[in-house]
Amino acid sequence: MPPPPPLLLLTVLVVAAARPGCEFERNPAGECHRPPAADSATCVDLQLRTCSDAAYNHTTFPNLLQHRSWEVVEASSEYILLSVLHQLLEGQCNPDLRLLGCAVLAPRCEGGWVRRPCRHICEGLREVCQPAFDAIDMAWPYFLDCHRYFTREDEGCYDPLEKLRGGLEADEALPSGLPPTFIRFSHHSYAQMVRVLRRTASRCAHVARTYSIGRSFDGRELLVIEFSSRPGQHELMEPEVKLIGNIHGNEVAGREMLIYLAQYLCSEYLLGNPRIQRLLNTTRIHLLPSMNPDGYEVAAAEGAGYNGWTSGRQNAQNLDLNRNFPDLTSEYYRLAETRGARSDHIPIPQHYWWGKVAPETKAIMKWMQTIPFVLSASLHGGDLVVSYPFDFSKHPQEEKMFSPTPDEKMFKLLSRAYADVHPMMMDRSENRCGGNFLKRGSIINGADWYSFTGGMSDFNYLHTNCFEITVELGCVKFPPEEALYTLWQHNKESLLNFVETVHRGIKGVVTDKFGKPVKNARISVKGIRHDITTAPDGDYWRLLPPGIHIVIAQAPGYAKVIKKVIIPARMKRAGRVDFILQPLGMGPKNFIHGLRRTGPHDPLGGASSLGEATEPDPLRARRQPSADGSKPWWWSYFTSLSTHRPRWLLKY
Repeated sequence: MPPPPPLLLLTVLVVAAARPGCEFERNPAGECHRPPAADSATCVDLQLRTCSDAAYNHTTFPNLLQHRSWEVVEASSEYILLSVLHQLLEGQCNPDLRLLGCAVLAPRCEGGWVRRPCRHICEGLREVCQPAFDAIDMAWPYFLDCHRYFTREDEGCYDPLEKLRGGLEADEALPSGLPPTFIRFSHHSYAQMVRVLRRTASRCAHVARTYSIGRSFDGRELLVIEFSSRPGQHELMEPEVKLIGNIHGNEVAGREMLIYLAQYLCSEYLLGNPRIQRLLNTTRIHLLPSMNPDGYEVAAAEGAGYNGWTSGRQNAQNLDLNRNFPDLTSEYYRLAETRGARSDHIPIPQHYWWGKVAPETKAIMKWMQTIPFVLSASLHGGDLVVSYPFDFSKHPQEEKMFSPTPDEKMFKLLSRAYADVHPMMMDRSENRCGGNFLKRGSIINGADWYSFTGGMSDFNYLHTNCFEITVELGCVKFPPEEALYTLWQHNKESLLNFVETVHRGIKGVVTDKFGKPVKNARISVKGIRHDITTAPDGDYWRLLPPGIHIVIAQAPGYAKVIKKVIIPARMKRAGRVDFILQPLGMGPKNFIHGLRRTGPHDPLGGASSLGEATEPDPLRARRQPSADGSKPWWWSYFTSLSTHRPRWLLKY
């Protein structure tokens, strides 16, 4: 094609130079197409500290609330609310709500146009976060009105949370030439951990998925990867297992072991490993590598070899998460002395909710309500031993005192399942890490080691059906990277062997005479004062050591059924024991009632694991208007900081 005439070329250049750049998409005619959700404006640098992590760098005045300067915005009650939402809601919905509010107070400005945030993002957050506002008796903020300040996707809106998700969505390619089964034995940042888990779930999509159980105080997702023949579904009589790492942020070995385990399970399943295929086809496994991602960031900033013994141990609220669960062990000791009283499935006491409860702790408790876990392990660092409940001494003044549960034999069996195949735990040298536990077989009753309250393992056992042990993986809490492969080799078989023990004991289904499942039926074992309950589908799992057991099934309105069960010593697959309950007549019901569960509200916002009404909500009093017309507890804070009284926060 010949070059254009000089005059024509000059004309083209002049027109091109005269046409301004386009920040938005051009239409087929080449014209700049401005979406309906953009308004003309003068862009300025975004300088609000509370909004410094927004996904954009420029804003404009006046904003969507007609604030005309930085000074006006920073003095407003709306801005003050955004800056303290973190503390008010105890980390819930953070930083999502703050970024949503920033999209209104400091709207996004690009190329002389203001972009409006998406309405569906606002509506989704309101559905999730409204209960948190209700809990502190606060109205939903008017400036987060999803219809007034937000717009539709087809009008060209943007996602104000895109930066929050952005760094986690992109995949991280493996070095060229490496097979997809390759495991990088290194420390993983939060973003790297999320990418690895999501990539693993994508590779094994038919047997794996990732999901979040909540957020940390600083807003990081508590991400779980699940392995099952039907991810996302509870299957009848398929036991549920959870493994949790990094409850203390500076104890990082467990975090890495679970990241490696996820990749190993996926790869070996795809390679046809019969053991792994059998395990995943008969068990639902949930891995939470990091329960305390905020604390990990503190520890990782110091790095392996430089990390202090306690730096990063706590969460961002400076709470030790393994001391933050309800103390049900004290209540157990009281009930154990009362003849006929139930000492299992103990409710959470009201006073617990008036203390400082971490969002990470709440997320774990709610998770335990929604899934009928049977077995669990919490992975720690600082020593080399497996401990089991109770962790709190039956005599509170005793710092070290053997304090067994009614399932002492089973807990020892579970602990040995881990320790007996761990090469270093079985090393006969007393000079090694954990050598002082050698004579005990590298397992110990928690309270006999040292006593403490508020632990996660005791809570699992006393509030749900779940049996949890604690594994200390080594004396170095933040091991150097070159030690990680050896740690994995030492713990791989122990992790697999432990998960497989969920198939010890008995399992079955409890139904009525018409074959309808009976949920919340109690399964009792004579001589063991600790009952478990059936799941909504009527299925149950009762971990039991070898021997002869008398098992009783009972439920309100039904006659109890008693069966004799023999569990051989070498039996490694749960025996099936079903129960068919016959309805009682009109006379007195032959059922041991035990503790009464009452109260219309659940502090965790969901049905309890028992499927019955849970303890009364201690926050309910805050939700009701007071008889004397007084304001909620947070009101004085806002009125002291601003001349504007934010009455829009009041519900009554």
